[in-house]
Amino acid sequence: MKIKKTEFPEKSVLSQGEKDFDYSDSFEGELTHGSRNIDISEIGKIFFTSGPKWGKKMFGFRNKAVRLLGLKTGYETESQQKRDFKCEVGERMGIFKVFDKTNNEIVIGEDDKHLDFRVSLLFDENKEHLDEKSLTISTTVKFHNWLVVLYFLPVHPFHKLIVPAMLKNMIEQLEKR
Repeated sequence: MKIKKTEFPEKSVLSQGEKDFDYSDSFEGELTHGSRNIDISEIGKIFFTSGPKWGKKMFGFRNKAVRLLGLKTGYETESQQKRDFKCEVGERMGIFKVFDKTNNEIVIGEDDKHLDFRVSLLFDENKEHLDEKSLTISTTVKFHNWLVVLYFLPVHPFHKLIVPAMLKNMIEQLEKR
């Protein structure tokens, strides 16, 4: 399975505001086996179980550090959310809120005092093989001050490693079902 960095998808609901973001990236992977009958809510739920173990440890470290700065961590309500999460607009899972949902895309993210971010999970026709589907994870970030640029410097390299790993894990889970 090949995961590749790709252009920001024009079909994403986030593409309308792309010029307003300070950072954006997209990674795409192909689904080949049994990808026709996948519900977008299932993709949204799988997102939260697809992080690599080392990424979860990094995120835990991040949460401990930013809590000292008064930023959101998502710890407050996470256990209740896991049981009841249906991946509907307005629902929360950790620091993520579902902002938008269509038949083939879910947009999650958060608005915080230092930055606003969105993650698009776009399930669409594969551009190269029309009989297959693709899953694209796109991330957008809007910085609110210059300090967040410093915060983002060490985050950025890990983000570029974690997102493709998550996408690969998501596709593996979806193809096994």
